[in-house]
Amino acid sequence: MALSQQFLQQIAAESALYQGALVLIVALLLARLAPLPKALSPLSWLSQLALSLSAKVNHNSRAPSQQITAGVLAIMLLVMPFWLICVFLLQLAAYPWFFECLILYFCLSDEQFNRIAKRVQLALKAQNKASARRLLKPWQQRDLDALSEIGLSKATIEQLATTPIYGTVATVLFFILGGAPLVLLASMIKQLESCWPALHPRYTHFGKPVYLLCYLIYFLPSLAWNITLAIQGGPQTLLTLLRPPLSRQAVNHQLPTLAVAAKALNIELGGPVKFSLPAHIQMDGMRVEVDKVGSPNKPVAKDIQAARKLMATGQGIWLAGVLLLPCIWALLRYLQAGG
Repeated sequence: MALSQQFLQQIAAESALYQGALVLIVALLLARLAPLPKALSPLSWLSQLALSLSAKVNHNSRAPSQQITAGVLAIMLLVMPFWLICVFLLQLAAYPWFFECLILYFCLSDEQFNRIAKRVQLALKAQNKASARRLLKPWQQRDLDALSEIGLSKATIEQLATTPIYGTVATVLFFILGGAPLVLLASMIKQLESCWPALHPRYTHFGKPVYLLCYLIYFLPSLAWNITLAIQGGPQTLLTLLRPPLSRQAVNHQLPTLAVAAKALNIELGGPVKFSLPAHIQMDGMRVEVDKVGSPNKPVAKDIQAARKLMATGQGIWLAGVLLLPCIWALLRYLQAGG
């Protein structure tokens, strides 16, 4: 009886730990089982604001320093007010755990891409490239109109390989380090980086500040996810992790992840990217040379299935970790109480 009472007292004293773990588990499961449509995500609304703002303040005719300054001010204008309001409301909430779960759920909205990838695979298998392009368009800044089955498969697998960095892995790590506010802040910055990719000719200078910020924030999640993929790929993939490829582009922080994924799947990823530009903008250089990684085997529709399985296993490892760690901690506490 005394043992049970002491154990329950320890559990009660650490209730915040178990409540946080439960919030994280529920958000991860909801994002996988009942994903929020991309168009309804608040982060998608932030993207629309970001694109509208960049159209007004990003002028490629100006000096690079002015474009960089405009990029910094745009980040502050779009992120800080909305983030501070959310944090303030979270502090005032009677049931903060509910709103924390809601924030995590919104930040995990891109986890549904695994389902989108399956639909793209089926469309390519049926030789319906128009449908595949339509499914991929909301997720890509690149021009998809001229892509073949190989190009569409490659774009899908690359999206599959990198999405968990900013979804499952970042959410778990940042929630542990700083709670829901840190997860929300990181997700907002990543959303801006997706809207203003520094590889895009239009955002070469304007997008550089948010790229550098995103690189610093997601360095640890990227490394953790690369290790998760490398473990599944075997010894040769682990060597790729230890010897990451050198990129000719100074703004391509996803290349190490693509190299690990390509090695694990024995396919080629990377290669030239053609970005779409608004019709009123007259610019050259829409085609950007990006390094190729992996083997010479070109990906096709069937490789999307292998990529989906690889990524799902990796995400399952992280979900299992979130489930097991509180249980292991409770068991240790029980053994300590017994000692």
